Parts: sequence; structure tokens; C-alpha cells
Amino acid sequence: MSNLKYSFSEKEFWSSRYQEGRIGWDIGYASTPLKMYIDQLKNKDLKILIPGAGNAYEAEYLYGRGFKNIFVLDISKAPLNAFQKRNPNFPPDQLLHMNFFEAEGQYDLIFEQTFFCSFPPLKNNRMLYTKTMSRLLFPKGKLVGLWFDIPLAGDLKKRPFGGTREEYLSYLSAHFDTLVFEKCYNSVDDRKGNELFGIFQKR
Repeated sequence: MSNLKYSFSEKEFWSSRYQEGRIGWDIGYASTPLKMYIDQLKNKDLKILIPGAGNAYEAEYLYGRGFKNIFVLDISKAPLNAFQKRNPNFPPDQLLHMNFFEAEGQYDLIFEQTFFCSFPPLKNNRMLYTKTMSRLLFPKGKLVGLWFDIPLAGDLKKRPFGGTREEYLSYLSAHFDTLVFEKCYNSVDDRKGNELFGIFQKR
């Protein structure tokens, strides 16, 4: 998994989590920090990617507010199917069932919802994540989202994987300028004190 090319078993892992309802990370609505950021966006023509989107409540919120150039990506088909059922008018060709690290194109904005923390925390994994995020953004494009601010344990099977602000910056700073990266003050209750909110701009 060190090169982050998803294996069949990795796809099965995430699909089984949805099929069995083991989705403890799913809060059932757009997370407050991202919702508040979205509420400040004025340009409805932004091309937006949400990778590892799961049930993609943020995409649903964006779409309801008039943003139409939204692309929802996940390695598992199950949450994409669920999203399409909830949003039958959403363009199906903007639902991407694929490996994020093989995605193409460029975007103005990418939303991160602890997606980084879903991969085994090996150095080359985290470096590739950062390189891929940079590749998928237009120059001066933004990566905006949430990272878990929890200790990184030695267990490489227990997800989500955490990290510190300093560790995340050691990877992100190679390709991005940090506009904001701080303790999240408006996390949902069960994540209070355990999230960092960040806005990074591609150089």
C-alpha cells in the first residue's frame, strides 16, 4: 500500500464498511467548519473536487446552494450510489468511482475531510498525497479542510490515523503556502479538540 495504488482488498475494505454500516465517521450532514467556509464562497463557477467523499454531504450542500461544477470521488461505489439516490438531478458524470491517486484534471478548490488520515501513515504515502493534491489544483488553487489532531499510534490497521500540526506541515509545505492551519473552534461535538482546520494555497 506504500504507493497508494489501491488493491482489490483495499476497495473491498471500504465497500464492506458501507455495506455493514460501520461508518462511525459519518455525521449525517455537512460538517460545520466546511459548511461555514462554503457559506463565504461567492463564485458559484468554482470547479470543486471532494475526494474520499463518502456520503458527500458537503457536495449536497454545495449543490443546493447553486454550485454546479462539483466532482465527488470515492473508491467505493456504495456511497456514490447513495448520493445519487438522494440527489437524482446531480450529473452522474461528476460522480467519480476511482482511485484518487489516478484522478486527472485540475480544480480551483479541493475539500479535505480527514481523507489524509485514512491512509496508513507511512512517509511515502503522505508525500504522495500532498503531490497528488498539488497536481490536481490549478496554480493558486486551494486545499481546504479538516485533519485529525490526535496522536499517531503505531497500529497501521486502526483507522483513522492521526498526526500533529507540525507533521502535516512537514508534508504540505513542500507544495503549499499555509493561509490558515489551527485548532478547529467549531467542530461537531464528538470531534471537539481533535481537529485542525486548514486553508492551503498551491504555489
